[in-house]
This record gives sequence, structure tokens and C-alpha cells, in this order.
Amino acid sequence: MGRGRGGGDVNEIRIVLADDEKLLRTALATLLEMEGGIRVEEVAADGDEAVEAVRRIDPDMLVTDMEMPGLDGIAAVEALRQTHPDLPVVMLTRHARPGVLRRALKAGVAGFVTKSAEPEEIADAIRKVHSGQRWIDPDTTARAISDDCPLTDRELDALRATSEGYSVARIAQQLHLAEGTVRNYLSSAMQKTQASTRHDAARFARRREWL
Repeated sequence: MGRGRGGGDVNEIRIVLADDEKLLRTALATLLEMEGGIRVEEVAADGDEAVEAVRRIDPDMLVTDMEMPGLDGIAAVEALRQTHPDLPVVMLTRHARPGVLRRALKAGVAGFVTKSAEPEEIADAIRKVHSGQRWIDPDTTARAISDDCPLTDRELDALRATSEGYSVARIAQQLHLAEGTVRNYLSSAMQKTQASTRHDAARFARRREWL
């Protein structure tokens, strides 16, 4: 985990920055501070470190990668909602799929930026979200509007866990549902995707960028 930087202007936006790619998070931390008005208090290498840093530092905002080892970005945000229900969050991802956007918004993420964005664009998103606005990458918004996914959130949750290799029992535990309920969701998803197995349904949904 990175070390807190301390000092700085009291009007700066204090953030915790989480990304599992060391080179990227180091470069982004430097570039964001060069934009002015933003201070990176601490960097984290995964979702678990991000949660710990936020709870210890109590920053103004969390800026986190979506896909990380351990807790991913959205799981980290969900964990923090217990102690920091109003914490503004900007999420960075290489895969701006409509399904990922749905999950992020459901978790309360207010900013959604692709990692290919310019540093000034990311800084602008941070400032807007800090001021209470929502900022979503325009291309992602356009794709989400045209999204034709027929699956419910729970069906998507079950397929997402399936694609991660979990058994029905583990999915039920993860989603806090009965195993029979999970099987019903998976069966419905299989019918909607015309798949013969839950794994085929999950692969189909991922190809369509629903997950």
C-alpha cells in the first residue's frame, strides 16, 4: 500500500486511488496532482487495500479501477457503503460494458471513466462528482442506451458468478439466496439466451457485453 502524502491545500479534493497496475497508479497519481485541486492521499493495489485506506483516512473520494484481484472495484464500493454510505466514487475501467455500468450505478458509483481517457478528463470527472454531479463516459452512455439485454439484475448476478467458476451453492451464499432460487434464475437466463447450460449462458452474455 502507498504512503499517505499529507500536507497540501485544505481546499484540495483528497482521494484514495486504487489500481492493481503499479505503473499506471503511480503515473496517474502524479498526473492528477499536476492537474491541480486534487491530492492523492494514498494509493492501493487492490480492493481490500482500498477499503482499508478509506476507512482509515476518510478521504473526500475514492477513485478505483474496476477489475482488481481480491475485491474488485464494485465489491470494494459495496463493502464501503456500510461505513461510508455517502462517499463519492469514480470508477476507472478498460472495459466500459453496459453490464459493468449497471453494476457500478447500482453500487452508487457516480463517475464512470475509461482508463484510456486523458488525465484532464479524469480530473474533470473527479471535480464534477465531488461537486455532487454524475459523470459517465459518453461512449458508455450511448452503448447503455442501445443495450438490449433481456436479463434481470439477479440473472446477471448469477451468470457473472457462474463465469467466475462458482458452484450453485457458492453463488447462493454469495448472493444471499436459496440454492433453488439461484437455479431458477439460471434456468430463466438459459431460456432467454437459448443456452443448454449455465456456462454457455454466461459465455453468451459476456460476448454480448451484458456482464
